[in-house]
Amino acid sequence: MADPTRPPADRSQPSPDPRPAPVAPITVREFQDLIFERYYPTDSKRGAAGTFLLFMEEVGELATSLHECGPGKTPTPAQRANLGEEFVDVFAWLATLANIHGVDLTAELKKYTTPGKVTGTKD
Repeated sequence: MADPTRPPADRSQPSPDPRPAPVAPITVREFQDLIFERYYPTDSKRGAAGTFLLFMEEVGELATSLHECGPGKTPTPAQRANLGEEFVDVFAWLATLANIHGVDLTAELKKYTTPGKVTGTKD
């Protein structure tokens, strides 16, 4: 029951939402295009071999972050945030390599989206 001595809450203004503003969704195609537009001139000059080395450097950073956030660990908020950043860095460098080689990642997803195309799992 409401307290009759307390004035009613002002509901004319919504409470501020403490969560960060949502990020607009992006497709794999849009992401690959974004990476192409921003980085292709530099990436293509560096070439596939040099870009692959940078990709593997990012994979190593992801491995370190996975270790820091692994089972039995108590990662700090900064370590948890870094884990997400390392995943997306690896994805960005993968898109870069695909761009250099003219591979459309969206088109290649058919390997996993076509029923029966991929069967079994790796242990």
